[in-house]
Amino acid sequence: MKAVDAPRRQGPLVALLAANAISMSGNVATLVAIPWFVLQTTGSAARTGIVAAVGLVPIVVSGFVGGALVDRMGYRRSSVVADLASSAAVAAIPLLHLTVGIEFWQLVVLVFLGGLLDAPGVTARASLLPDVAADAGWSLERASGAAAVVERASRLVGAPLAGVLIALVGATSVLWIDATSFLVSALLVVLGVPRRSRAAVPGERSGYVEELREGFAFLHADRTLFALVAVLTLTNLLDSVSMVALPVYAQQVYGSAVSLGLMMAVVGAGSVVGALAFSAFGDRVSRRRVFTWGFAGVTLWYPVAAVFPSLGVLLTAQSAAGVSSGPLNPVIDTVFFERVPDGMRGRVFGVVQASAWLAMPIGVLVAGPAIEAFGLRPTLLVTGALYAGVVVAAMFLPALRGMDERRTAAETTDTANGREIVAATHSG
Repeated sequence: MKAVDAPRRQGPLVALLAANAISMSGNVATLVAIPWFVLQTTGSAARTGIVAAVGLVPIVVSGFVGGALVDRMGYRRSSVVADLASSAAVAAIPLLHLTVGIEFWQLVVLVFLGGLLDAPGVTARASLLPDVAADAGWSLERASGAAAVVERASRLVGAPLAGVLIALVGATSVLWIDATSFLVSALLVVLGVPRRSRAAVPGERSGYVEELREGFAFLHADRTLFALVAVLTLTNLLDSVSMVALPVYAQQVYGSAVSLGLMMAVVGAGSVVGALAFSAFGDRVSRRRVFTWGFAGVTLWYPVAAVFPSLGVLLTAQSAAGVSSGPLNPVIDTVFFERVPDGMRGRVFGVVQASAWLAMPIGVLVAGPAIEAFGLRPTLLVTGALYAGVVVAAMFLPALRGMDERRTAAETTDTANGREIVAATHSG
């Protein structure tokens, strides 16, 4: 019987990872197709920038306020509803364009709604992972690593695939394909991920605003998780500088858009390798060391880039940085999966996602003026120095020692119940 049952237990995990791959590929393709659609239909770079910015804002908003809704609806249902809503929002763009015509304000509204509705789906699928991993007999490290491989591979493949499809069939057709991909993702979760009884949320069910407060309070009460979010927010702020610096670097140093594509490709490929390595060996190493030394490896790219080396040298440095970054998301996810109880994952994961995304627009807004005012090399050196400072501080941060504590689901729930009592006493 065991030999027969084992493959069946793998099914929900495979279905969830496949749904993640398809949904994330659709997201990446949408990020390519919609700006191209705007350029084709309006010819305005300014409007293209407005649409791109509008797509980022709702991710932050829904991350902060949508997590409690995910906990209330249930992870499986939230994932399916989010994918269906995203499909409808994306499909409405080519539908309006090909029928009655689409106004720019309508496009902005649909892009905003698509981002607003998609973020809870990402949170919901992340919240499902610990349960399906346990059903499959996988460690959290292995499952988190596999999920990271899926995410990074989807981003690596999704963008160039979208570009090829746009060239072959046009942006409008690609938007129809994107809408269909979300439907397929929803179907995979419906058919492949079983319903399960909801775990009780620590404490009694309260109002929506109070549940949001509980998510923030839980995160603040856990010193290890709070320190992780602080480090992640600061490093994302500094990482976002490269979103502006890389195109400028490719133009000023190498004079070629091809070099920009190569730089992005080697980082993506390296991160897939790093995530695969963590999936295979993550349960045998210190999570804290993987976390801190992984960020240290990312930091090394900045001084190398600042000397304006040959393209081969820079690609080597970026490949190493990509490998170093690969285990970061899986190790962070593993710690959160162990320490956040079922029933609170939506709220806590949503806050973490929103905090990480909130820092990125700030970094992008600062990077451009900094490069124009001080130059590319000083900006890279200062960013690298600040990055190194954050990494060194993280290495000596006592709260991060808790990353290496392995916890069972029962221990997580007991600890959460204790924190709820402490938080309620303090607020009273």
